[in-house]
Amino acid sequence: MNLLVGDLLADAAAVNPDGIAATLDHASMTYRQLEQRARVMTTALLAHGWEPGERVVWWCEPDMRSLAGFAAVARAGLVFAPLNPAFGADEAAAAVAYLRPVALVADGAHLAAATAMAGPGVTLLALDRLESRPPEDADPAARPAPAIDDSDPQIVYLTSGTTGLPKGVVVSHRASWLRSFPGGSTFAAGLRGDGGILVSFPLYHYGGWHYVLEAWHHRCAFHLCRRFDGPTLVATAERWRPVAMYCIPAVWNRVIEAAPDGTGLESVRHADTGTSAAPPALLDALRRLMPGATTSVLYGSSEGGHHTTLHDREVTGRPGSVGRVAPPGVIGLSEESEILYRSPTLMTGYFDRPDETAAALAGGWYHTGDLGHLDSDGYLWITGRAREVIRTGGEWVAPVEVEQALTGLRGAADLAVVGLADEQWGEIVTLAVVPEQATAAPTVAAVRAHLTGQLAPFKHPRRVVGVEAIPRTPATGQVQRTLLRDLISETL
Repeated sequence: MNLLVGDLLADAAAVNPDGIAATLDHASMTYRQLEQRARVMTTALLAHGWEPGERVVWWCEPDMRSLAGFAAVARAGLVFAPLNPAFGADEAAAAVAYLRPVALVADGAHLAAATAMAGPGVTLLALDRLESRPPEDADPAARPAPAIDDSDPQIVYLTSGTTGLPKGVVVSHRASWLRSFPGGSTFAAGLRGDGGILVSFPLYHYGGWHYVLEAWHHRCAFHLCRRFDGPTLVATAERWRPVAMYCIPAVWNRVIEAAPDGTGLESVRHADTGTSAAPPALLDALRRLMPGATTSVLYGSSEGGHHTTLHDREVTGRPGSVGRVAPPGVIGLSEESEILYRSPTLMTGYFDRPDETAAALAGGWYHTGDLGHLDSDGYLWITGRAREVIRTGGEWVAPVEVEQALTGLRGAADLAVVGLADEQWGEIVTLAVVPEQATAAPTVAAVRAHLTGQLAPFKHPRRVVGVEAIPRTPATGQVQRTLLRDLISETL
């Protein structure tokens, strides 16, 4: 049996035709309606006669029609390539030049800019026309859908990366299907008939489409948001009553600020978080905010999908861990303590980058770039990034470890740790701080006092620099340390 992404929507529509499939603001769409739109879009795409495996770039604001387009591109044997709707014209043009698509689908907000970059060989398709009706000359019988194997590419994600330089992560139908299948997926089974899933990942990010597929597997609703600020997420939860919510730690903090007593979140039964270790203080806050909900910590990547889970029942006993490996994967460690992951959910590779693909998938394992260790019970602990570890005075310092120990530092609205070159020490541990409003950045003495008793002195920052903002990846909130080092260097 082929595990095809396009079949997931058709099966959900057959089983739950009148159930809500998607919402945005006050509007909703049933599975029957979503499937009908997907069929229209599939016919329109097939009419162009493109070869299977070609890429379709999708540049749109949050829109329920994009879910139908996602299925339609898959059924046409093409590869879905979503762009960040916040991209400027130059960023989008660079992505299009890299991906070399046959088509660029744009909504009204992006149509003018897309027109300028749809050069020879790239067909510009307005979303409004694509979803309204097939082309006049379309004849479905004359243009049958191609035979698709589940090893064929289904989607390419542009990773934002910690350096700011994106790569195209190519994922097959089979890998996408398995990543989101109940059991290997993140939320518990049995969501059908409940309020569905609300997540803070946008639809240009792996996390966003992962949860769309989870919703299709469960035949429940997927709730879209135009923004991921606290008030918008709380208002969406209050309106549509989701049973499951996922937010990265930074976004959960916005939700807590917007609904400090939990008003509007009463329906939530699964309040998950992750992308890396979650601060214990945040997990405690979520329990107070939603006492009837479970909270699990998840760790994964665009390249491999869902790697590990720290289940709700385990959170108290192992604070700071990201849990044990999720099926069907295997976790390993290199001699240098780099976290390795092996699974049928791995990416096919990086688009048009064979050398980087070979390095990332050497030996059949995905080399995550994260450093960590496994305890005797198989629980994984992340200690930093391989390229971000600081070498100072002959000692190794993991920035993530220092940042976690600095949780609650007085006067810091946000912070991050990097290493800066130093003639005496090789590198010195440097703390970048966004000061709280109307306050100065904490002093080195105050920082070291905060860390005394928590970390060895060689891990304490020797320099503190005030900055206006910490550069982070937009979807996951990971610190872009290369950009941060450049920013600090400009201020010194």
